[in-house]
Amino acid sequence: MQQKNEAPLRSDAQRNRERILEVALAELTGNADAALSVIARKAGVGQGTFYRNFPNREALVLEIYRHEMRQVADSAAQLLKDRAPHQALRAWMDRLAEFAMTKAGLAEAIRQATSAPGSPGRPAHTPVTSAAELLLRACEEAGTIRPGVTADDFLLAIAGLWQIDPRDDWQSRATRLLDLVMDGLRAGAPGR
Repeated sequence: MQQKNEAPLRSDAQRNRERILEVALAELTGNADAALSVIARKAGVGQGTFYRNFPNREALVLEIYRHEMRQVADSAAQLLKDRAPHQALRAWMDRLAEFAMTKAGLAEAIRQATSAPGSPGRPAHTPVTSAAELLLRACEEAGTIRPGVTADDFLLAIAGLWQIDPRDDWQSRATRLLDLVMDGLRAGAPGR
């Protein structure tokens, strides 16, 4: 009998956690200094529920970051199913740029959370690195990019995305930058 009572609590707890993350993403994207009490109120949970899920601001911000990066990374496999490898790579680059530009406030919250004394460092880009590697290997096998490009090479090449001001006309600048990166990846490709 007690197990029946526990199952709904677990799903309620999961819904609470998801609601907190959803509200926190919106609030922190708009304002890196958004108050945790405001996030809890807008999520419809009490302070106790909030702090049971996220004991501090850093834990909340890092979980949002991990979740968002997983979303971007997970899209790589789907894009490969729907498109040719070089088209999938280019579409994924656009998705990564959109994440970088539309989550600028979140980036500031991440910077604050990871630079505070005693806080954990910025999480590794492992899911994004793995997604980039998947796309690069598919392109290399298809002969549409030069051989031997690593995910680290690729991420360094697109690092200019994070220098673009998201308040300006970021889309045209990001498109131009990513087109240049694609041109560079294609140079020396055996299939050209």
